[in-house]
Amino acid sequence: MFISLWEFFYGHFFRFWMKWLLRQMTGKCELQRIFDTYVGAQRTHRIENSLTYSKNKVLQKATRVVQSEVDKCVDDIMKEKNINPEKDASSIRRGLIPFLCSQHCFKICMKMCLLQITGYKQLYLDVESVRKRPYDSDNLQHEELLMKLWNLLMPTKKLNARISKQWAEIGFQGDDPKTDFRGMGILGLINLVIMYPPTAFIHLLFLSGLPDSILANITRYFSENYTSEAHQILSRSNHPKLGYSYAIVGINLTEMAYSLLKSEALKFHLYNFVPGIPTMEHFHQFYCYLVYEFDKFWFEEEPESIMYFNLYREKFHEKIKGLLLDCNVALTLKV
Repeated sequence: MFISLWEFFYGHFFRFWMKWLLRQMTGKCELQRIFDTYVGAQRTHRIENSLTYSKNKVLQKATRVVQSEVDKCVDDIMKEKNINPEKDASSIRRGLIPFLCSQHCFKICMKMCLLQITGYKQLYLDVESVRKRPYDSDNLQHEELLMKLWNLLMPTKKLNARISKQWAEIGFQGDDPKTDFRGMGILGLINLVIMYPPTAFIHLLFLSGLPDSILANITRYFSENYTSEAHQILSRSNHPKLGYSYAIVGINLTEMAYSLLKSEALKFHLYNFVPGIPTMEHFHQFYCYLVYEFDKFWFEEEPESIMYFNLYREKFHEKIKGLLLDCNVALTLKV
């Protein structure tokens, strides 16, 4: 109750007068003061809040602008706030703006922030689009990708039939894996495959809808960095005492990555990790980070059995959420 009242009074009264007072004292608007004071995710996050809670319609719309109109949006903001590019540049030459921002004038700094802000929103829409695409056993590309997963995980063992109890050997719950993809759709399968060699990626183009150039970059990145580690994790998942259902855990971690993205908990991480537009590649990288960290966490905790999975999954989830609260966080996988 008290917090709600404070937010109301701050948003409607105190914030306005505080901004007015600081502008009189510094001669700069709130956006300029943020650029002068903060870097990384703190800067982008504060810029986003400033734009979101502004009463100025031009500034409010800035967080919802499409990427192709970011440049025009920045010009509109500068015009609205009466920011003179030449005056801004002279301040840079005189050393009145900190070093990190002295590399870019207000216009370039604002553009980068808007690309991160709008890029995050677009990334969520892209991920959601793939997640909503259900696994379809009548779709040849879906079936080929599923068979590719089997061949990657079990290269020396032939799958006797499409509907088979053998699927349990790589961690599916039933005779037909498609039932395990109901929650995460084709996104769950793509994430399982994406940790493996580049031959798997040819199947992802149709499924993900990504341009060839972006898909090529994703392919190169994961094939160069994660292939051997992925096989090690599969091997560890078959541990006689601490083993776990590899496929189900992978799908579960896809849901975790998705929910963190949806709740905006990934903002600090992506704003620090990506100095521009976050893409599906960065989402897949975060998924891989979760897989490796969960495997390490599972073996460190040494649960009595897989029956305690939900308990340890939630414990791991809380650990990750705690890390993501740090405004300086950038969760990168050390391989």
